[in-house]
Amino acid sequence: MASAGPSPGTHAGESEPRSTGASTDQPSYGFPAGFWRALERRRPPGFGRRPLWRSPLRGPWLTSMFGAALLVSLPLVIITGLLDYIAYGPRFGQAIPANVGWLHLPYFDWPTRPAWLFRLTEGLHVLLGIVLIPVVLAKLWSVVPKLFVWPPARSLAQVVERLSLVLLVGGILFELVTGVLNIQYDYVFRFNFYPAHYFGAWVFIGALVVHVAVKLPTMVRALRSRSLRAELRTGLADTRPEPADASGLVAADPTPPTLSRRGVLALVGGGSLLLAALSVGQTIDGVPRRAAVLLPRGRSYGDGPNDFQVNKTAAAAGLRSSDLGSGWRLSLTGGPRPVELDRAALLAMSQHTAELPIACVEGWSTTQIWTGVRLADLATLAGVPTPGAAHVRSVQVGGFNQTTLQRNQALDPDALLALRVNGADLSPNHGYPARIIVPALPGVHNTKWVKSIEFRSA
Repeated sequence: MASAGPSPGTHAGESEPRSTGASTDQPSYGFPAGFWRALERRRPPGFGRRPLWRSPLRGPWLTSMFGAALLVSLPLVIITGLLDYIAYGPRFGQAIPANVGWLHLPYFDWPTRPAWLFRLTEGLHVLLGIVLIPVVLAKLWSVVPKLFVWPPARSLAQVVERLSLVLLVGGILFELVTGVLNIQYDYVFRFNFYPAHYFGAWVFIGALVVHVAVKLPTMVRALRSRSLRAELRTGLADTRPEPADASGLVAADPTPPTLSRRGVLALVGGGSLLLAALSVGQTIDGVPRRAAVLLPRGRSYGDGPNDFQVNKTAAAAGLRSSDLGSGWRLSLTGGPRPVELDRAALLAMSQHTAELPIACVEGWSTTQIWTGVRLADLATLAGVPTPGAAHVRSVQVGGFNQTTLQRNQALDPDALLALRVNGADLSPNHGYPARIIVPALPGVHNTKWVKSIEFRSA
């Protein structure tokens, strides 16, 4: 028998509220029927109003397609991020955060080969993080009805799932937003990015593991329910809603489609490709750099041979011409007696040239040709021919003005105290009179304006 109109408590155009579990044909999970009726009466505005979400495209299959893309790519973002943290030398206390308790990663010597290792891991971490933004937003759009379910949970298992969902969604949005702001040097959040990003990553990782464990079987079933090839051949006129199921994603009263699922996948994929094209020039020299319009420092940084990225200028570091002029001396310690050298003495030593990349945590990198004195030769001159480590200090006061190099980094044949770049003297902004350049070392630890190197036997 047809109903004459909406039942009490509903508005025209809205479907009947789903059972709250108070009726006898719904499980009560040990709670009295009055408990569920009380929850229903206290429904927050917008929660449970399924007619608000009427897209005919939402459903388990489309959600699972976005989920599968994230399941493949997010582990790469996580792994490269953790490797980058190790590259900063946490055992020397120079990674940020320095003290992470039981969350610390295994200590090992970060390799110097291949020389582009840190450029690869950091570049992938930042580029993938940017490219995945449209996929993450599309995934959130596809599951938005689930975020407004009322009551939020009806069992302990659902409570665990919902809590993991809060941490998952909050975690990935926090990591993406603060990560993008960091590479743009925009610290509007007013807290230290690096500890927040590290600990936030672990919150997200934990929530992701729980979510995958709960949802993986559902995702596999959903992906098998429809053919990707068939969907890519289905145009707008033939687009139909997915069959209703227990997921609650399929609209009960869908509107006519304005876009096919093929169109949605193309829109999201195209957005990711566009972001990739606008960002990959941060990591790859040459033609791609011309398209890197999102570079926060622009695409021109200096004159002639010194025209490449600068994170901190000499002026920003508070350096005066007298700090870098004729009175500058390099101090070598750790051996039987200190050794002091001026720039002329360094230029008189055997010079070595190496083509090496320099890469920064903000995602940019570049390869240049560096010339200078091998750190191994300086260690021998200081009387420590096989150092266990080398501690480098800068003329700069404050900031990243010192770094500790591992044994393999100090002794690598291409590890240099660079005096020249691309055949010209270093500019003050690039570290004149001398700077460190070591294969696969994070850019911030390639210390500029070096004033001393202490070679340690252990």
